[in-house]
Amino acid sequence: MAVGPLVRPTSILPPHSLPALKPTTATPSPVLRTAVLCGAITGALCFVWVLFLYVSDNNPYGPKRTLADFFPPIAAIASQVLLRRYYQPEGPGLWKSIGTGMLTTLVVALIAAATLYLFARLTGPGLIEQHLAEARLLLENTKALYLKEANGLQQYEATLRNLARTPAGFAQDEFFKKLFFGVLISLPGGVFLRK
Repeated sequence: MAVGPLVRPTSILPPHSLPALKPTTATPSPVLRTAVLCGAITGALCFVWVLFLYVSDNNPYGPKRTLADFFPPIAAIASQVLLRRYYQPEGPGLWKSIGTGMLTTLVVALIAAATLYLFARLTGPGLIEQHLAEARLLLENTKALYLKEANGLQQYEATLRNLARTPAGFAQDEFFKKLFFGVLISLPGGVFLRK
């Protein structure tokens, strides 16, 4: 029985003696890159949520749409966490961290508003009229609660008057809601994740 030549294993170097790997190029503008990436993905998720509501025979303009208002704060925090990997070990600092969260929120709000505007234009006024009928019915059912408060009738009429009625109105509402909640969380998130 023939046995092949005896092969000796090469010695394995311990991890501390391996040469350090250095990146070949630094990432240009990690704040912008991280914010645009997180913002674009989250803005697309907001639109997917509207499409899901539409396909599942729910009102895409109704109260269930507001569940997507939680996406921008999550995206802002995620972008601030991801930014930290570019600035190890000292961290990105206060202004870069807050700026990343706010820029992420702005990108989310712009994409969500633009896609909702396009959705409203493509689906036509019939869906908007259906939403307005549902909103008026919902307000009529809660009118007694409004009237129990001081200035309740004025609040009821203002709510009825401020219902979005056009694609531009829905886009504006979407933009400001997404921007408000995202900025609200970006500030404390940036302070906490600055290091």
